[in-house]
Amino acid sequence: MADWLPQDHLAWFLIDVVAEMDTSAFHSRQAKARARQGRAGFDPDMLVTLLLYGYAHRVHSSRQIERLCTVDVAFRVICAQDVPDHSTIARFRAEHEAAFKALFGQVLIVCARAGLGRVGSIAVDGTKIAANASIDANRTEERLRSEVERIVGAAAAADAAEDALFGDQRGDELPPSMSGRGGGRRARIGECLAQIETETAERAAAKAAADAKAAATLEAARARVERAEAQARAAVRDYQARRAATGQCPGGRPPVAVDDSKAVQAARTRLVNAEQRHAEREARLRAIAQAAAKKPSKGRPRRNVTDPDSRIMPTRKGWIQGYNAQLAVTDDHLILAATLTQDTTDTDQCVPMITAALNAAALVETHRPAPAGGGDPHPHHGIDLILFDAGYLSNDNLAAPGPDRLIALGKTRDPNRAVTGPTNPPPPGNATAIDQMRHRLHTPQGHQAYKRRGATVETVIGHLKDLIGLRTFSRRGLTAATSELHLAAATTNLLKLHRLRTT
Repeated sequence: MADWLPQDHLAWFLIDVVAEMDTSAFHSRQAKARARQGRAGFDPDMLVTLLLYGYAHRVHSSRQIERLCTVDVAFRVICAQDVPDHSTIARFRAEHEAAFKALFGQVLIVCARAGLGRVGSIAVDGTKIAANASIDANRTEERLRSEVERIVGAAAAADAAEDALFGDQRGDELPPSMSGRGGGRRARIGECLAQIETETAERAAAKAAADAKAAATLEAARARVERAEAQARAAVRDYQARRAATGQCPGGRPPVAVDDSKAVQAARTRLVNAEQRHAEREARLRAIAQAAAKKPSKGRPRRNVTDPDSRIMPTRKGWIQGYNAQLAVTDDHLILAATLTQDTTDTDQCVPMITAALNAAALVETHRPAPAGGGDPHPHHGIDLILFDAGYLSNDNLAAPGPDRLIALGKTRDPNRAVTGPTNPPPPGNATAIDQMRHRLHTPQGHQAYKRRGATVETVIGHLKDLIGLRTFSRRGLTAATSELHLAAATTNLLKLHRLRTT
């Protein structure tokens, strides 16, 4: 079989790379399964290689992999013509969800030893990936409860029909609709209801906290006005008392009337603004309530009965049922960190991705080979700059601890273009973090540094979706989809390493 493929073929490369990595997590579980079943199983290294090669060629289906192991030369070489059943491949992938995350780290180490992973400047971005579920399978709490009632009613009807047909032979049988696929659907509906109840409680708590904060803000503005007016009146009374006692005007500038006091006017202005914001908020809440009354299902929590963990995600081409994948990519197009989230926006993922990127960069720097001429084997000392698009923009994200970062101010090119001369004065000392970032992005240095973001991370996202074919997850659930993301990211990095070695 060594003559079936050229020596630089991807199949031989993957076999050699997997042999170098620590795959003990896959072997330990395989050993436990073998002890239970009492029979020899397929080599976990072979199955890992088979999955990596399949994902490298946009083949994610276990049935397709089984078929190719009989007709494709490279697949036959990897499995040594001992074809695993598709259920074996699917079960192996499902049973090692945590191990595939460790595999991603092992691939990072292999790439670092080969000299990949320039972590001085990295870019972070999110991309929406469709779940293995239809967007039409989303249900509100009312629809889910009616579905449960329908299933229970069908079960009761089946019980009555069986009692009439077979009599009371046994009392512990499960009706058909409560076992197999029917029972699984009911379990998923129960999970959806539990998630909706949790989200409803969280929404209620958040609304109560927002209402309390809005009321406290308005009350604080009113209290400031009362204090300012009381201080102004006290100053006038004190001045008049000293004048009556001495019969002469006291020294210094006499106090002004309450309505003319600058402090009182400022406090009243803040109160007017606070009352206006409060009125606008109340109007928005009334509009939402009126819309909900006209269409009760609008805005209510929904869950997907096929994949309860997935969420409805906005994309440039419309709405999809899926997840939000976050990638941190090095300047030489190596995926440094990958996470999967249910959040529809990227704002809350900035700090977690910084932490994940720092941990991965430390791993890469530790295993980077020493320079040929000697000296410091880790010259970069970690991440110097992180590039984000406008989806991560917030004052908190800009002020969070960690490496230096550039975050775009908008989706278009104009807010981030370089401006020189008097049109780009430095921000004042009390400027917000966003104002400071605006000035920095308008400098030639900031503009030039940020231009690398799109060419870095968006290129790799294109590789992940087009070369690997990860536009839709083949497995369901957040944990399973996260495992598949790590498998696809590891494959992307290995393809990068293979191209480096063969060019």
